[in-house]
Amino acid sequence: MDKINRKIVEILKENGRATYINIGKKVGLSEGAVRKRIKTLVDSGVIRRFTVKIGFTEGAEAITLLHINPSFPTSEICEKLKELPNIETIYEVTGQYTIAVIISALNIAEVNDCIEKIRRIDGVANTNTMIILRSV
Repeated sequence: MDKINRKIVEILKENGRATYINIGKKVGLSEGAVRKRIKTLVDSGVIRRFTVKIGFTEGAEAITLLHINPSFPTSEICEKLKELPNIETIYEVTGQYTIAVIISALNIAEVNDCIEKIRRIDGVANTNTMIILRSV
């Protein structure tokens, strides 16, 4: 990925609704060239999805760490997690826990509901949840 593509990705991370024209002005390319680069980034998997992120004045977020029973394949647990609403991101991690998920919801009740669904997945042995208070 070259410097221009990196800059385009940074712009989109900051504002997923940035127009091709505005991105082009910031990186020195035409609207068509930006459109083509973004399509290539999406097709290659560099950009996997465009999302809406709820602000901290509205909604709730949490980080939930999952300890997985070693007899269950982590990849299968991740596939089941993908099906649950409110899970924004899934990470396979090293250390005491096997998986970390970011939950984004409209309120704490939705976060709690999501955690309860996670706990019911076969192979999830333990969870540790941290509610995010603010982003700095």
